[in-house]
Amino acid sequence: MMHASHSSPHRPEDWRENAYDLARGLAAYSGSRLVAGIGRVIAKHPEAKIANAFNHKQVGCKMWARDTLFATIGASCRRVVVLGGWYGILPAMMLEDPRFDIETAVSCDIDPAVEPVAQTLNAAFGDRFVAMTADMHALDYRALNADLLINTSCEHIADLRSWLDLLPPGTRVLLQSNDYFSEPTHISCVNSLEEFQAQARLAHVQFAGTLPMKKYRRFMLIGAV
Repeated sequence: MMHASHSSPHRPEDWRENAYDLARGLAAYSGSRLVAGIGRVIAKHPEAKIANAFNHKQVGCKMWARDTLFATIGASCRRVVVLGGWYGILPAMMLEDPRFDIETAVSCDIDPAVEPVAQTLNAAFGDRFVAMTADMHALDYRALNADLLINTSCEHIADLRSWLDLLPPGTRVLLQSNDYFSEPTHISCVNSLEEFQAQARLAHVQFAGTLPMKKYRRFMLIGAV
């Protein structure tokens, strides 16, 4: 016989409190500052789409980027700038990873609404994390002084090469795109890894690879302009 307390339906608003409790419990169990940050976001920013930002597909693609980056260039990434950083999850994943020697990770996004969420998510990293609101096409990249620029949303850039031409020659980059043409906001998808390489025209390529997903393939390049 089912216990009476299990038969009562939850109120729709209970999910956020339950998610917050779950995140706090997982953070206590794992010691993860990122998971603790997700709990803070759930509590402080009810409008944030944190479940979408941290779903298994997003996490898988970011883990692929992080792990491949370490295997390709090693620990030395003093100042990392993530463009289109959204809530700052990839910077958090890299800052939390003891393999990397990162002094500062910057999450840059054109949407001002995501900056406070990114700050809440990454609060445990102190001044090692910086959130900024800016258009990637209007940045002074020399003044930004990044050791590594990461852009995992190249499918959203109308002319990828024109943007890359804004970077100082020799700038190290990690780029991702995909062949998910059915998404309306994807205005610059590619059909293959080879097409992505031709689109980017990097001066030096250290890694080029494909990650198969359920509905599409994600392509990644690591190298320099």
